[in-house]
Amino acid sequence: MAKTDKTTLDLMDPAKPAVITSTEVIAAGLSVVWLTGSLIFFWILGPSSQDTDGLIVLMLILAVILPIAMIWVAASAARSLRIVRQESERLQSVIDGMRQTYIREQQMARMKVQPPQKPIEAIEKIKSEGTPVAFSSTRAQPDVLEQEGDQALLELDVTHNDPGPPLETDDLIRALHFPEDTEDELGFTSLRRAMKNPRAGKLVRSAQDILTLLSQEGIYMDDLKYDRARPEIWRRFAEGERGPVISALGGVHDRSSLALASKRMREDPVFRDTAHHFLRLFDKMLLDFSETATDAEIARLSITRTAIAFMLLGRVTGTFS
Repeated sequence: MAKTDKTTLDLMDPAKPAVITSTEVIAAGLSVVWLTGSLIFFWILGPSSQDTDGLIVLMLILAVILPIAMIWVAASAARSLRIVRQESERLQSVIDGMRQTYIREQQMARMKVQPPQKPIEAIEKIKSEGTPVAFSSTRAQPDVLEQEGDQALLELDVTHNDPGPPLETDDLIRALHFPEDTEDELGFTSLRRAMKNPRAGKLVRSAQDILTLLSQEGIYMDDLKYDRARPEIWRRFAEGERGPVISALGGVHDRSSLALASKRMREDPVFRDTAHHFLRLFDKMLLDFSETATDAEIARLSITRTAIAFMLLGRVTGTFS
């Protein structure tokens, strides 16, 4: 925490206990009453025989000193209990103050302008190089995955004049993860190839849109912690299975990100439409991809930024149940 407010610091200062409290006053009063009563008893009613001097001393100890000692033990215990209670209340106040300070700092941080996310920078760089990123509104026919040697190729089986060049599986995976930084030439090369493929390009553009909207809520894929699902779970989901086993795909457990995304889904129609469009495109891609991809390739796909966004939004929308 960068800064703690004055209220929290004041609460952290230990309070000075009162020198004399009501407990001590009551104990002193009881001691005086008991001592006075004992003196009256031994002075007026006590035996005069010298043979009873030892008994008188013993009775004096038992009847006078011990009760007074018990009174002050009880007073000390009550004082200690009061101090412990005050310290507990003070500690709770400090914790509450620190929590409120943390919440205020988080709210102020979210109000600040967030730096651009890597996928957004990647798309903007591709745009600046003049690579076409506009897409036809005509819905493309299903992709056909073909095996060429040891390398799977993603081709678009359409009747248009130019369906675009085939896209290798490695390029698709790298494109869906987006370049790591401005020096990631291999990532940019794969992204350019994906943008030239109409079907893959639509998914990349849709991923860019949803990642941009999520970044407005301070949600970044690189910051999310998630549980990785086995490739067989991804295959079963692609084949249409749903239920408890498939729910493992919703491995994002960050409560803050889930709550923010869920709230945005309910309140923002643009965000909701963009999210559903992205989920549909990713689902179609996964169906074709899983038919020929190896388990290792599915595992690589599952840790891309696009797949993590799919896991987050899929859990928010109940896609996996």
